[in-house]
Amino acid sequence: MSEATLIKCACADCLCVVSISTAVKKDGSYYCSEECSNGHSSGVNSCSHNGCNCSGQ
Repeated sequence: MSEATLIKCACADCLCVVSISTAVKKDGSYYCSEECSNGHSSGVNSCSHNGCNCSGQ
């Protein structure tokens, strides 16, 4: 059995799929960006990836 190499970003409403090898890992979860991994605490309502308008909710 092979291990997954791609995973959905752990940000609740983020649409991004991220490679485990390049993801931002925080508290055992994988995120596509620092903004998502920090729960959008800076007030930026996007991870800045094309087509994604996540806000961490």
